[in-house]
Amino acid sequence: MVSKSSQLFSRAQQSIPGGVNSPVRAFRSVGGTPVFMSSASGAYMYDADGNSYIDYINSWGPMILGHAYPAVVDAIKERAGMSTSFGAPTELEIEMAELIRQMVPGVDMIRMVSSGTEACMSALRLARGYTGRNKFIKFEGCYHGHADAFLVKAGSGLATFNIQTVPGVTAGAANDTLTAPYNDLEAVREIVAANKGELAAIIIEPVAGNMGCIIPAPGFLEGLRSICDEEGIVLIFDEVMTGFRLAPGGAQERLGVRADLVTYGKVIGGGLPVGAFGGRADIMQCIAPLGNVYQAGTLSGNPIAMIAGYTTLKTLNDNRDIYTTIDATTAQLHDGLSDVLNASGRKHVINHLGSMISVHFSDKPVTNFADAASADNASFATFFHHMLDRGIYLPPSAFETWFISSAVNGDDVAKTIAAVKDSLAAMA
Repeated sequence: MVSKSSQLFSRAQQSIPGGVNSPVRAFRSVGGTPVFMSSASGAYMYDADGNSYIDYINSWGPMILGHAYPAVVDAIKERAGMSTSFGAPTELEIEMAELIRQMVPGVDMIRMVSSGTEACMSALRLARGYTGRNKFIKFEGCYHGHADAFLVKAGSGLATFNIQTVPGVTAGAANDTLTAPYNDLEAVREIVAANKGELAAIIIEPVAGNMGCIIPAPGFLEGLRSICDEEGIVLIFDEVMTGFRLAPGGAQERLGVRADLVTYGKVIGGGLPVGAFGGRADIMQCIAPLGNVYQAGTLSGNPIAMIAGYTTLKTLNDNRDIYTTIDATTAQLHDGLSDVLNASGRKHVINHLGSMISVHFSDKPVTNFADAASADNASFATFFHHMLDRGIYLPPSAFETWFISSAVNGDDVAKTIAAVKDSLAAMA
C-alpha cells in the first residue's frame, strides 16, 4: 500500500520545486520519501499516515519547550483576535525588545525582522555601513541564510546537495566573502593580515549547527574577539540556533565571549517566522531612521510572531531550571548513545553542548567542515532510515545538529537508545 506521505510528495512535486519549500526536507541526502507531518504535541510529531515520532529536530531549534506548548498556543489565539498584522508599531514590540535586552549580555538595542536570513543579511550590511569597509570573513560549513554573500562554503543544505557554486550568485557578490576553516585561528590571522583595514566583519555560528554540532575549540572565540578589537572589525555571532537555547543569554552567556552584533531567528518567534539583530548601541544607531544604513520590513515585529516569541522567552526567563533539565536530558542521551555505539564497535564521534548534539560516523575528531564531510555519511543515511522506522525523527542530513526540547523525558531517551541499539544491529 502506498503511504499517504508518498502520495502527498508525488502531488507536491507537480506544483512545488522538488516537492518541498526548503531543500533539506526532500531527503536527498538520506534517500527515500520525505515524511509529511500533520500535527505535533510535546516531544512527538505525527505524520499523515498516523505514525508517531520522537522529534529531535524541533523545527530546527525553536520548539525548545516542545510542540504546541499550551501557554504559547493560548497567547497566539488571543492575539490573533486583535488582528494578524498592523504595519504600525505596537507596545508588544517594546516588551519583546526589553525582554531580550534583559536576558542577553551586550544587546543595547534590537531590530525585529522576519527571518534568520534577513537578520544576518542586515547585520552584515550594518557592519559594512558602520566601518565603511566591504570584506568579511565567514567560516567553512557555517550557514547564515541564503543571502548571496553568505552562499560560499555554506555547509548544511549546500553540503547535502554537494553544491559548490550557486547559480545566480554573481562573482561580485561573492568577491568580498573570505572563508576560513572553523576552529583555525591562524587562518583568520593570515586573512586579516592580507586584507589589512578592509574587513568590516567576522560572522560565525559560535557553536556550529550546520555541519553537525561543532564546538568551538578553547580560545578560538576569544581569539576572534581579540582580533576584532585590534583591527576595528565587527564580531557578529549568528545565534539563530544557539540563541536562548544554550542559556538565557545564548552562546555569549554560556561561552563567556561578547559579540558586537548578534542575530536571532526561530526561537524568538516561538516557531513562527521571525528574526532579529541587535548589539552595541553605537553600531545599532547607524540603522535607519537614526542612521543611513537602510533596512525595512512590513512584517517586522508582526504581533502574532511577537506574542509567540515573547511567551516562549518569558517562560524560559522565569523558569531557568528548564535549562538544567534539558541539558541533563541531553547528557543522558549522549551517555546512552556513547554506550551503545561503543558496544557496537562502529567508529563514531558524538559532539554535544547543552541541548545540541550530533553523531558522526568518523574515526577522528570532528572539529570543522572538512572533518564532517570526510565522515562515513552513507552510514548515517542508513542509520537515519532505521531510526525513522523505529519512530525516531532525526535531521535528514549528517550536516545538521539535533535539537532537544524540554518535552523529551527519560522514557523518550530510553526509547531512543533502544532504537539506536536495534538500528546498529540491523546495520551490522
